[in-house]
Amino acid sequence: MVNAQMGNIGGQPILILQEGTTRNKGREAQKNNIEAAKAIADAVRTTLGPKGMDKMLVDSLGDITITNDGATILSEMQIEHPAAKMMVEIAKTQDQEVGDGTTTAVVLAGELLKKAGNLIEMEVHPTVITKGYKLARVKSLEVLEGMAKSISLNDDKLLVNIANTAMTGKSAERAGEVLPKLCVDAVKKVTKMEGTKPVVDVDNIKVEKKKGGSVEDTELIEGIVIDKDVVHPGMPKEISNAKIALLDVALEITKLETDAKIEIDTPEKMQAFLGEEEKMLKDMVEKVAKSGANVLLCQKGIEDLSQHFLAKKGILAARRVKKSDMEALARATGGKVVTNLNDLSASDLGQAGLVKEKKIAGDQMLFIEKCKSPKAVTILIRGGSEHVIDEVERAVNDAVKGLASALELGKIVPGGGAPEIEVARHLRKYADTFKGREQLAINAFAEAMEVIPRSLAENGGLDPIDVITKLRSEHEKNSAIGIDVFTGLPEDMLKAGVVEPLKIKLQALKSATEVSELILRIDDIISSGAPKGGGMPPGGMPPGMGGMGGDY
Repeated sequence: MVNAQMGNIGGQPILILQEGTTRNKGREAQKNNIEAAKAIADAVRTTLGPKGMDKMLVDSLGDITITNDGATILSEMQIEHPAAKMMVEIAKTQDQEVGDGTTTAVVLAGELLKKAGNLIEMEVHPTVITKGYKLARVKSLEVLEGMAKSISLNDDKLLVNIANTAMTGKSAERAGEVLPKLCVDAVKKVTKMEGTKPVVDVDNIKVEKKKGGSVEDTELIEGIVIDKDVVHPGMPKEISNAKIALLDVALEITKLETDAKIEIDTPEKMQAFLGEEEKMLKDMVEKVAKSGANVLLCQKGIEDLSQHFLAKKGILAARRVKKSDMEALARATGGKVVTNLNDLSASDLGQAGLVKEKKIAGDQMLFIEKCKSPKAVTILIRGGSEHVIDEVERAVNDAVKGLASALELGKIVPGGGAPEIEVARHLRKYADTFKGREQLAINAFAEAMEVIPRSLAENGGLDPIDVITKLRSEHEKNSAIGIDVFTGLPEDMLKAGVVEPLKIKLQALKSATEVSELILRIDDIISSGAPKGGGMPPGGMPPGMGGMGGDY
């Protein structure tokens, strides 16, 4: 580490960088970055697999999060080291792209950097390592594509297995096959066919959660559930064969935006003024009733008098519905969101078999269900505590996004560490075709891939060396052999129903390799000093910064 005195002419120091700047160069910078990345990988490694453990995260306010979801763990941790932050970015990208496989991506990246660190100690240049890693990545993607099996929207059993694999090891697992089947049904409801290709927009699956009951009470609503109640006690609480008006306009008297005065100097004028207001509100309600609507869901406000007139007409109404809910309601009911009351007609109305107000966990909620071929649905999650519900929500999101990823490519691969063992086997043969130092990097990549089955074994209380040895031997005959962590024996994962979407594996491999190559190419870390006149940040230097290259 050097300070801001960067040069010397005739005994006179030359200041190039701001005073207080710190700098890490060469081997020290690389070592610090690799150690930081390894620490991040180790933080989530024990959560991998069906026997993975959970983490309890407590923030500065004392709020608790209990999870084994890699992206959630890393996003909640207060991470300062820049290389470690890059590892967190992998998890975020993986979560946004495919929803699952965040822990796999981070653990793999950490192991790739660990193996690269060993090669650097052997005087192999980082550029050579990154070149070897790029070659290995291309070959690995080919192997994964080659071992993938096709899947379609009609393969219900396989789809349930994909959802089940995504949920295994999480709190949702205790619900058995109830949740995986719910997720599959939800995905199938919102899937659109573009030619022969199924397309799933996961935003069309709304996840609503309410404390109470148990996880087994979670249900799929063929429609939308909104956290609203009926606005007037005189309105019906339940309507069958609902015709739903979706309005983005207030049933209120519009307030003038400019300053204006109305002079009222007699009781008669006052009465006339109030009568005109009442007539305007009554006309608005008449327009809603004339369209044939018996349910009104309004994005804006509904005045008290308007509520009264709607109740007289027997129309069920809710107000201030969120924009996102209005869009989902339009997709679920087939209705249109109308922004001009004069344009409301029968053709704009949505249809639902039942609209009903129900009390869930002490709160009134509005169920718009039994929709005919809905393009938006709701999964209502129940559970005994907030922490359980939150973890089930994460599991459901993982499963839904996993199913969407599987259908997008139409390909799956076996789980249980089988793809990683197969990739490592092919890479070792591939490495033998090289005569330079790239061979060392490709072999290091192969060893790093085996961190996934090794971690599965360790988390299951098995001997990782025995497990890896058995899997290598079995893969000479069958590429679908993975480790059953419950029995400790190698097993055909396709027959066992342990399958994962190909897209998740591809994305994890790409992300892990790219970030490891990026970190390996850094040989100089320059950390700016404190801003002028600012002194140190409040509370001093954040822990773990170490000049952006020190301890983490």
